[in-house]
Amino acid sequence: MDHMTWIVAIIVVLALAFDFINGFHDTANAIATSVSTRALPPRVAILLASVMNLVGALMYTGVAKTIGGKVTDPFKLEHGLTVVIATLIAAILWNLITWWQGIPSSSSHALIGALAGAAVASEGWDGINYSGFSTIVLGLVLSPIIAFALGYTIMFLLKHLFANASPRYVNKGFRTGQILTAALQSFTHGTNDAQKAMGIITLALVAAGIQDHLDVPLWVKISAALAMALGTSFGGWKIIKTMGTKIFKIEPINGFSADLSSAAVIFTATLTHLPVSTTHAITSSILGVGAAKRFSSVRWNTAGRIVVAWVVTIPVASVMAAIIYWILSLFQ
Repeated sequence: MDHMTWIVAIIVVLALAFDFINGFHDTANAIATSVSTRALPPRVAILLASVMNLVGALMYTGVAKTIGGKVTDPFKLEHGLTVVIATLIAAILWNLITWWQGIPSSSSHALIGALAGAAVASEGWDGINYSGFSTIVLGLVLSPIIAFALGYTIMFLLKHLFANASPRYVNKGFRTGQILTAALQSFTHGTNDAQKAMGIITLALVAAGIQDHLDVPLWVKISAALAMALGTSFGGWKIIKTMGTKIFKIEPINGFSADLSSAAVIFTATLTHLPVSTTHAITSSILGVGAAKRFSSVRWNTAGRIVVAWVVTIPVASVMAAIIYWILSLFQ
């Protein structure tokens, strides 16, 4: 194997590691509400999430093309492979730090911020494709707002619709419904999040001159989907605890509403080829549902801590990736 092939191989390993970490980091997104309400036992919930993540990951590639070509132009990067390595190392480090702290931060923000930071470190400000990057950032900003509003609306309607129903039957019915929404949530997570590693690998293949287009090879789709599913199977218990218990006390009707609203937002983004933060969408929908249930029931101090992590992720990941790029460039 020549030097270039070794570098691409390292990138593939790092990208799959990112996907694996993304899987256990974001498992909580799909199953926190169903576990907290005991709609599903933890192990069954994780197995369901793993299978549905795998199915979703294999079905779509539009987001991968957006990641691969809209933040920066892989055909113009002089040191494209170094940019990709710095991006992945920074994103992985941030994911591990926030996972260790139990903070549901965004893997998408980390990856996109890191890619932008590494591209600027390599090419200067001309390394950013501003039209594509601004579209992605707009989607990342708007998706949690829409998820909050949708979660609030669905919960408001269901609360009034079942206001006079027996709590016992309401809980039983929506606990069953949560099995379906957890599966849907996991499927949509796979359709969006697994594609981010696919896009990064494809970007590396283009930068290395191995292919001259942004279509995702079949082996990349399968390997990224399996890495995401395997990571999901390990679970992210710290974040599950934060999402499922520390924002507000979730009941089955709340979990159903949150999962349904966030899944709708994520899948709409997938169909429009936009990489959104599944973490942000799901957490925001939980906050919206909690506000509709009873505004005072939401632990807004915990919500504030989560929002701070959201705000700092892109700039911190950008700076981390730029520093790592400069270190790596010393060995070019």
